[in-house]
Amino acid sequence: MPLALWALTISAFAIGTTEFVIVGLIPTIAEQLSITLPSAGMLVSIYALGVAVGAPVLTALTGKLPRKQLLMGLMVLFTAGNLVAWLAPNYETLVIARLLTGLAHGVFFSVGSTIATSLVSKEKAASAIAIMFGGLTVALVTGVPLGTLIGQHFGWRESFLAVSLLGVIALLSSMILVPRNIAQPPVTTLAQQARVMVNPRLLLIYAITALGYGGVFTAFTFLAPMMQSLAGFSPSAVSVILLGYGISVAIGNIWGGKLADRHGAVPALTLIFAALAVLLLLFQFTASSHYMALVTVLVMGIFAFANVPGLQVYVVQKAESYAPGAVDVASGLNIAAFNIGIALGSLVGGHIVEHYGLAQTPWVGAVIVFFALLLVRLSGQLDKSRAQLVTE
Repeated sequence: MPLALWALTISAFAIGTTEFVIVGLIPTIAEQLSITLPSAGMLVSIYALGVAVGAPVLTALTGKLPRKQLLMGLMVLFTAGNLVAWLAPNYETLVIARLLTGLAHGVFFSVGSTIATSLVSKEKAASAIAIMFGGLTVALVTGVPLGTLIGQHFGWRESFLAVSLLGVIALLSSMILVPRNIAQPPVTTLAQQARVMVNPRLLLIYAITALGYGGVFTAFTFLAPMMQSLAGFSPSAVSVILLGYGISVAIGNIWGGKLADRHGAVPALTLIFAALAVLLLLFQFTASSHYMALVTVLVMGIFAFANVPGLQVYVVQKAESYAPGAVDVASGLNIAAFNIGIALGSLVGGHIVEHYGLAQTPWVGAVIVFFALLLVRLSGQLDKSRAQLVTE
């Protein structure tokens, strides 16, 4: 694989770290800024909304810019956003910083995917994208727990300073390693995106994605305070738990991809969402038990992100049938749907925490994931009906 691909992976690692490190820092930020846990949880929603807007809208608006210059500009914006977070004197400034970095995130993965595939031969395109997205997985395994540890010992601002340094490294890597002569892809207009967004079959998958992730993040957003307040772990122990959770996620991501390849997207997603709903419901009863809470969280990590490969494959398969001229657009909009789910899930979780307490978030998340499961089954039935019509 070309060295330029590793520059993209470093960027993905930095971006993944800043997206998820906030989960481990919520109790610290709430305490130091004298805000409520739901207000701190809103920082997850704001970032995710930035991604959801940035992915389709800014990708279309920046379609004519040279790829390398755009990539470097995004990493400058990302680094600047994290520096603003580091220097943030109050909550409002931190909200602006999270929005800026979210916007950079949304465009980066849309642009990064096309750059990654242009760097290799066609038969290695999937592997190139997998390596780039591997930066997100590594961020969950190492970047998030390390960032949480830095925040707990030196203050949450220093976590964002550390991520800023990662952004500088990513910027320099892109500057040195990414070639200038990257082919310019066809410009995707907002009108093309709008046509994809009104297709009922694709909208159904986006709803599955949003609900599936929304249910997980209803509880996951407040995982750190739950493990401290309910399960009785120390702040330093939570960093180790997040490390274990990241390892579970990495295992689940690989397993989920193999499951979707072997059995198809719908059967794989059915199993994963059913398991997630059961585990979230179980967490409702184990969250106050020291060791049972730990076991539940680690097992839940295996299933929490295992749906990503299946959902991405599924939306590409349906786009090839229903919107063959806009497969990339359909795939990019599914990334936006993931982040809409994260935003809505953290908002719902914040509402539950504010009005009913931390202990009530798991079962609400389980109900939301159950609705995603129902939509998966509905989509599977529609696939069967269409296949029967074609054969007849």
